[in-house]
Amino acid sequence: MVAKKRKRVMVAMSGGVDSSVALAILKDEGYDCIGVSMQLWDYSATEDPDGATPGSCCSLDDIADARRVADALEVPFYVLNMEEAFSREVVDYFVDGYLGGTTPNPCIKCNQELKFDLLLKKAVALEVDYLATGHYARILLTGGGPRLLRGIDKQKDQSYFLFTMTVAQLSKVLFPVGALTKQEVRARARALGLRTSEKKESQEICFVDESGYADFMTARAENTKAPPPAPGEIRNLAGAAIGEHKGLFNYTIGQRKGLNISAGGGDGPLYVTEIDTANNRLVVGAEKDLYSSGLIAREVNCIDPAALVAEGVTAKIRYRHADVPVKVTPEGDGCVRVEFEEPQRSVTPGQAVVFYNGEMVIGGGWIVRAIK
Repeated sequence: MVAKKRKRVMVAMSGGVDSSVALAILKDEGYDCIGVSMQLWDYSATEDPDGATPGSCCSLDDIADARRVADALEVPFYVLNMEEAFSREVVDYFVDGYLGGTTPNPCIKCNQELKFDLLLKKAVALEVDYLATGHYARILLTGGGPRLLRGIDKQKDQSYFLFTMTVAQLSKVLFPVGALTKQEVRARARALGLRTSEKKESQEICFVDESGYADFMTARAENTKAPPPAPGEIRNLAGAAIGEHKGLFNYTIGQRKGLNISAGGGDGPLYVTEIDTANNRLVVGAEKDLYSSGLIAREVNCIDPAALVAEGVTAKIRYRHADVPVKVTPEGDGCVRVEFEEPQRSVTPGQAVVFYNGEMVIGGGWIVRAIK
C-alpha cells in the first residue's frame, strides 16, 4: 500500500509566540512544514547593540528567534528577502498616505501585498498546499467556499486586518491559532519549551523607531529629495485662522494633543475635524463636531457580496472600535455608502471600514470621507 502523501505547509514566522505555536500545531497534526521569515526592513541603523529593535516585528532578532523555534521543532527554515517589495508596497503607501492627508494602515497593506499575495504566490510556485500564519482569525468551509471568521479570543481577534482576502486566497491559507485564546497559545509554547513563550508582542509600526513617525516622515522626505511638509494655518469651523500647524502629516482626525491652541468662547477642547491638503490647512472643532452619520469607502472587497446588503450588517471603523449596525449601499466602481445607526466619532480617511455579520467577515474597504 502506498502511503498517503502529507500536505505541505509554509508557515510564515514573525519570530513571535503566535506563529511559533502555529508551526507546532501543524507539525503535531501531521503536516509537512517549512518555516519562512520575511526580511522586510534594514534595521541596521536602529537596532541596539544586542540586535533588538524594541516594539518592532520581523527584525533580525525576531528572525533569529524564528530560526531557533524551527530548529527546536526540527522543521526546515528559510529567510526571504522582501525588502524592496515592502518598501514599495507598504512604506511608500504609508508615506504617501500621510503626505496626502490620510491616516494609513500599514499592517493591512502588509497582509494584503506581502503575506497573502507575494508570499502566497511563492508558496504556490513551490507546490506547497497551504500558507499558514499566526493570525487570530478562523476559516469556515461552506458550500459557497471558505469564509473568514473572527478569532475566538475577542481581545486578540485580527480579522479586521484581513478584510482584503479573497475566497481563492482563503482556500490556500490556514490560521492554526484562531480557535485559541492568547493565554492558551502561551501555555502551549511553555509546554513545548519554546523560547518565544514569554516574548512581548510587537507594538506600533515595525519600520518606525522610538523617535516616532513624524521624524521618520521628515527623514524619508529628505532621503527622497521630496519637498518637506510645510507649516500652515489652523482654522476653526467658522473659517477664522487661530494658529499654525507643523505640517499636516503630524495630525489625524480626532487628535487633541499637540495643537497648541485654545478654544476660546467656552466651547471646551478643540480637536482635528478635517485635514485640508488642497489649502494646507488644519480644521478644528469641538468634540461634537467629530461625529458623523456615515462614510464613503472605496476599493471595497467582498468575501461574501450577497451578505453586504443583507440584514444584520455591522461595521468597525478602527481596529479597537466596537461593531455598530450599518446600512451599506453600493455606489459603483468599488465604492459604497455606509450609514450608521447612530453617529460615530472620528471617521478617519485612509483607515479601513470592515463589515461583519455576527462572527463572519463580509469584507471591507478604505474610508474616503465622512458623511456629516
